[in-house]
Amino acid sequence: MYERKILPNLNCGLDLVGEVLYGKWKMRLLWFINEGHQRPSELQRKIPDATRRVLNIQLKELEEHELISKEIYPVVPPKVEYHLTAFGRTLIPVIGVIGKWGEEHEEKLQSVIMKRYE
Repeated sequence: MYERKILPNLNCGLDLVGEVLYGKWKMRLLWFINEGHQRPSELQRKIPDATRRVLNIQLKELEEHELISKEIYPVVPPKVEYHLTAFGRTLIPVIGVIGKWGEEHEEKLQSVIMKRYE
């Protein structure tokens, strides 16, 4: 697995947020876990474009940043559930505002993003 050799720049709030939320699926994972989709298979169904491996890596990083917690039940086969921590719940309103901004500017954003593929 990739190990970072250069320490991240953590001098301002944007650097800190970027370090914690950098990853294509992290905001969606947090949002879906908040909505009650806690099992890895449920999250995979909600984000079918992501591979299981990538989701597992990003879930692990969210857990390391103490935004989510992982609960493993002692049953066969093992049952795993993810829950937002109190710290993770503080991000939900921020993600909601970002999502609302995206919806308000949907046409413009789609236009500028699709220019790359023309």
